[in-house]
Amino acid sequence: MRARESGCTQETAAAKGGLSVRTGRRIEKGEHQPQRRKPHDWRTRADPLAEVWESELVTLLQQQPKLQAMTLYEYLQQKYPGKYGSSILRTLQRRVQQWKASSGPPREVMFEQSHRPGVMGLSDFTKLKQVKITIAGKPFEHLLYHYRLAYSGWQYVQVILGGESFIALCQGLQNAIEKSGGCPLEHRSDSLSAAYRNLGGRTNEDLTQMYQRLCQHYRMRPTRNNRGIAHENGSIESPHGYFKNRLHQALLLRGSCDFDNIADYQGFINQMMEVLNAKICQKFQEEQPYLHSLPEHRYPDYEILSVKVTRQSTITVRCILYTVPSQLIGQRLTIHLYHDRLIGFVGNALVVELPRIHVPSNSHLRRARCVNYCHVIDSLRHKPRAFLHCSWQQDLLPNDNYRQLWQQMLTQLDAYDACRLMVEALYIAAKLDKEQAILTYLQAQLQADTLSLTALQQHFHIVNSPQIPVMQIQQHSLGQYDQLLNYVSSSDRLRHPASAPQGTQVVPHPASMAKSGAAGYQPAVVLHSISAYPLRVREYPALSITSATSAQGSATTPKIPL
Repeated sequence: MRARESGCTQETAAAKGGLSVRTGRRIEKGEHQPQRRKPHDWRTRADPLAEVWESELVTLLQQQPKLQAMTLYEYLQQKYPGKYGSSILRTLQRRVQQWKASSGPPREVMFEQSHRPGVMGLSDFTKLKQVKITIAGKPFEHLLYHYRLAYSGWQYVQVILGGESFIALCQGLQNAIEKSGGCPLEHRSDSLSAAYRNLGGRTNEDLTQMYQRLCQHYRMRPTRNNRGIAHENGSIESPHGYFKNRLHQALLLRGSCDFDNIADYQGFINQMMEVLNAKICQKFQEEQPYLHSLPEHRYPDYEILSVKVTRQSTITVRCILYTVPSQLIGQRLTIHLYHDRLIGFVGNALVVELPRIHVPSNSHLRRARCVNYCHVIDSLRHKPRAFLHCSWQQDLLPNDNYRQLWQQMLTQLDAYDACRLMVEALYIAAKLDKEQAILTYLQAQLQADTLSLTALQQHFHIVNSPQIPVMQIQQHSLGQYDQLLNYVSSSDRLRHPASAPQGTQVVPHPASMAKSGAAGYQPAVVLHSISAYPLRVREYPALSITSATSAQGSATTPKIPL
């Protein structure tokens, strides 16, 4: 009719309406009446579920509305073997769908939310499951901290080592709000174990207080969704999937999921986030003025511990054994424990920084070791045989290539010689920073059967032992002895001129000692007989000593009568 009103002919209007010309003519005259049929509400065959629908299946659906048609179909086959075949499955599915639509319980309604700028920021941890990330060829177990502003959709993602700890939450949140340039009024999360999980005990209570103090420091109100209802955090849960899908596609485009180090992996994520944030740049600029300013200082995003360095040059932190430089043995260190590293202080001086080790979540062990051969190599070089039975032997070797080389050395060389060679190689690697070059040299020499300690030291210009310094000793003049003897003899005669007994012959000193020896050092001692002044002894009633001096000047042995 609209086609006819616009001026089309009867044939054209009928063709546009999909009708015959005769039907179009009847419609135009008002003679055509549409066929009004009664709705098809009668059955053309017997109901195959008549015996069990009302009596059993409806009762089950009323008790458990989440039951599916396939579950009910399997229930009928088990209860009535051979009676209900596969031909009733489609009928049962339609019947269950109609019942849930007409008589089923009301379903949960999702209400669309409107967010105001600068009000809400959301945090959550997620795990990348689509691909396996590796660092230098080794599997890298980690989490991703995800922060998002609800109004603009601006996002920040950071790689986290370990679990959902308060330290990880604190560092990730502070990095995110610093990068965004301001703080929202409210910080929203789910029931994170880092902030809300209560396992009992003082430590977990402190963690909750620490999270509250963190929010107070940045003037944010902490909120969370109801436990187990993830869709209440839809502004962060839904972007999880979108972000991880984009990351997966970017890794496929890159052609590899392996990175040289964690910093390269984080840089790759940062580049992808810049692309995503550029799409909402205008909306983020609208929200930025509503974010309140950051405080002057960051909240401490580390835990403070105090440990003492043992005689083995180790410390134990969270059941993990770490080696430290041997100069710190006996010292008490203040440890700043981050999610990815440890920083040690003696007083206010930073003395050591170590990577933090986390036990894999799928491991049944809680303990591990982080051994760095550079920390103990100086002491190990002085006693290389200690390497043979050291409990850290495999940990002291830098990598798997060194471990394989060590096994070859044990089979081809004497055990003690192998120890000296390996310890010396580690010493050179630590001092010259040539770990790979030394490995290549050792492999080549061992294969050629020409490996020796001397050749290794000469090749890398290492002195086996420190040189003994040459000491310049100047021999003093022997004339000093003549001065000493002349002084003693003359002084005694001057003080006791008449004390010499009658008949005592005084013999002068021999020639000068300085003239008797050759110039310089004398290897042999030349003895001269010297007549000393007679010894005067006080007389006692019970003891008398008689001494006589021969005419030639030789003193006789004193006689002591008993």
